[in-house]
Amino acid sequence: MRSITVVGASLAGLSAARALREQSFDGRIVLVGAEQHRPYDRPPLSKEFLAGTMSADDLDLATPDDDALGFDWRLGRRAVALEPSGAAVVLDTGERIVSDGVVIATGAVARTLPGPRVHTLRTLDDAIALRAELTPGARLVLVGAGFIGAEIASTAASLGVEVTLVEALPTPLAGPLGVEMGRVCATLHGEHGVRLIVGVGVDAVLGDRRVRLTDGRELAADVVVAGIGAVPAVDWLADSGLRLDNGVLTDADCATNLPGVVAVGDCAHSYRPHLAGIHRFEHWTNALQQPAIAAATLLGRSYQPPASHTVPYFWSDQYGLKLQFAGHRRDGDQVEVVERDTDSRSFLAVYRRDGRPVAVFAINRPRPFARWRRELATHDVSYERCQS
Repeated sequence: MRSITVVGASLAGLSAARALREQSFDGRIVLVGAEQHRPYDRPPLSKEFLAGTMSADDLDLATPDDDALGFDWRLGRRAVALEPSGAAVVLDTGERIVSDGVVIATGAVARTLPGPRVHTLRTLDDAIALRAELTPGARLVLVGAGFIGAEIASTAASLGVEVTLVEALPTPLAGPLGVEMGRVCATLHGEHGVRLIVGVGVDAVLGDRRVRLTDGRELAADVVVAGIGAVPAVDWLADSGLRLDNGVLTDADCATNLPGVVAVGDCAHSYRPHLAGIHRFEHWTNALQQPAIAAATLLGRSYQPPASHTVPYFWSDQYGLKLQFAGHRRDGDQVEVVERDTDSRSFLAVYRRDGRPVAVFAINRPRPFARWRRELATHDVSYERCQS
């Protein structure tokens, strides 16, 4: 294998290119990115960057070491097709990039709402546009109280913006955290002057600075943001012959059904041995860690990730608090606060299934959280051995 094209120049794509070099691939690596920007860190977009305490330069993921790796960049170029053989990637300019291997790392795109001037927050350009409108006294309606919505609400409130957060579910974050811990997080909004409306959806975003809810209520809105999740960016692969289902389907080694084509990051719907099923993780840590597996697969090598990489991990910064979660929660798991009390806003909770710890959630308890995260990795490895 002498040439590899990486489609997607965000964290997963850059990590894949780096991993190829780390695993001694010395051939040509072409990095295709739809945005004009070099790879940048996305988590701060809803926090420090939106607050104005971090610049675009501060977000840059590329380092001086990357310059020595000899990547062939195609920024501001969108992939529009992968030829069914997997041998060539076609760009919107008409350029056809032929290579021996392809890494698909096109990530996901934000869902939006119909209506005038509805913002989303997925890209640096999104954040720049939104930041310009978050002025003191502005009335912001945020649709969706998941992590991205909660982080924007936190940042906007700190800027003196009047924030209303609308969530269709009865309890925000009940999906990832469960109802009990979701309720704990929901109380943070009211404590910081954010109005939270739950159990109701949005019927329409109107053109005269109003948002109409499904129960008939109308909210005044100078700014509207949709924080209602994202979908994998795989439309360009429709005629490629790849198996698509909520992303690009891969095995545990990131291999697709086309030889020489792998997929990583937010767009990869991969088999996870420790979960005995396919899952698509939109987590920063997955985009950082999974590409090493894909690189080894392309190069015909085996790669055994560290035990800690089997445990999904994500974090969120809200209202000056650090929220951290690791593991695999399911409905029916029992959750117990094992350190401090939820009222203190500094606690750690453990989720158990059949008596076995499967997940941990903490607010402002980084050290015990790190200890439990390591323990979860040990349990995962032991459980896999028992199942094999």
